[in-house]
Order: sequence, then structure tokens, then C-alpha cells
Amino acid sequence: MSAVQLADGELNYLLEGPSDAPVLVLSNSLGTDLHMWDAQVAAFSEHFRVLRYDTRGHGQSLVTEGPYSIEQNGRDVLALLDALHIDKAYFCGLSMGGLIGQWLAINAPERLHKVVVCNTAAKIGNPDVWNPRIETVLRDGAAAMVALRDASIARWFTPEFAKAEPAKVEPIVGMLAQTSPQGYAANCAAVRDADFREQLGSIRLPVLVVCGTQDAVTTPADGGFMVERIEGAQMIEFHAAHLSNVEAGELFTQCVMTFLQA
Repeated sequence: MSAVQLADGELNYLLEGPSDAPVLVLSNSLGTDLHMWDAQVAAFSEHFRVLRYDTRGHGQSLVTEGPYSIEQNGRDVLALLDALHIDKAYFCGLSMGGLIGQWLAINAPERLHKVVVCNTAAKIGNPDVWNPRIETVLRDGAAAMVALRDASIARWFTPEFAKAEPAKVEPIVGMLAQTSPQGYAANCAAVRDADFREQLGSIRLPVLVVCGTQDAVTTPADGGFMVERIEGAQMIEFHAAHLSNVEAGELFTQCVMTFLQA
């Protein structure tokens, strides 16, 4: 593990793969950390220099006063690239990471080759969903994070996968219980306030939209909305709930790799 010094704290990251390979940035979902991508790293790092990091408020990265914004998280990515002297990268983000990918594609397209946005939407949920969650987490702290972990299993994975693959499910949901309540609540606000519906049409980069057919949080319809508005965007669906990279596993990895290398 390494860290870069931002203006207000340290951003934790891992950089793996050949030093002369193109860089692929992996961005985690709300309530996880950079290890949510563990299943992808071996294959990705054969062809890319894989840069994964803990989004502000998560894992071993800085936890600052909230609320955060997706722009703030996007600027953290740019600061990370600058600190590592990376001019241009490929980007793959899931859920909140997908919102960060959208912000970067809209506001810093010159820093990106291609973008993969997974299990995300131009706008995720509404204040009626997010505000009670923020209030509960700030009030109940670690106890609320444990309760969220238990509730997240049904949102993040299909029932059959959760039952059949506990060894894959438990480490991921365990990340949520370990997430800073302050950092989690601050990022809930970032997701709540993000809305790229009017800006998607300005994206000119190659974009792959990944959806889970059983994802009730960010549905295939949300993916379709994005594809209709981003010129040339492609879409792929897996039998999965919200964390398609974990549930679809090798198939997810192969399809993303095919898009990135095309």
C-alpha cells in the first residue's frame, strides 16, 4: 500500500502490473474499498498497470468533514494521477465509482482513453432514500454500519449467489462494516447530489456501460438512459445484482478487457 498527499490528507492506493503498460484506474463503490477489485487484478495487470485506490472516506484514505461531492472525488483522482505523473489513463468505476467516471468523462476527458461505468446511473436515488440513511449513520455510528452490512447483502448480490458463494460475499460486505461512518455519510451526500442527466450528451469518449439484470439500485433502464445519450456508448448486462464485478467474476473481467483493448 502507498499513499499520495492531498491538500487535506492522504489518499491510499495500490499500483500493480508492468511499469510500461497503459494505466487502468479502478474506482470503488460506496461502502467498499480498493479490495472490491481483487478478483479482477490478476487478469487486468497482465495488460495494464492497475491503479486502484480507496475513495476519500473509505478504506485507509483520508476522512474529512462532509458532505463530499462527486466533483471533489473526481478531483482526488486527478490529483492522484498528477502525483504519479500519469498523463492519461483508462478508467473503470462501479456505482459511486461510476459517477466519478461520468464526472471525469464530462470535465477532464483529455485525461482519459476510455471509460467503463458499472452498476451506476446518471442520477442514483433521491433525497428520500439518502437523507434518512445519512442521519442514521451519523447518529448511530459503527452500529449503523453493521446494520447496513446485513442489509447490503440483498442489494449487492442475488439471493442464489449470496447463498452459494459466502466466501466471496463476506469479505465484500465486511468492508462496509469497517467503513468510517463519517466518511460513508459524507459520500452518501455526494451520491445524493450527483446528477449528470443533462451533461451526458457532451461525453465524446468511448464508454462501456455495465449493468446487472437483477440490480434494483441502478437498473438496466438506468444504463439504457446513459447509452441513449452518450454517442457511441456500448452496454452489456450480466446476471448479477449491484456488484457485478464480484458476481459475474471472470465473465465481467473478460468483457471489460475486450472493450478496453479493442
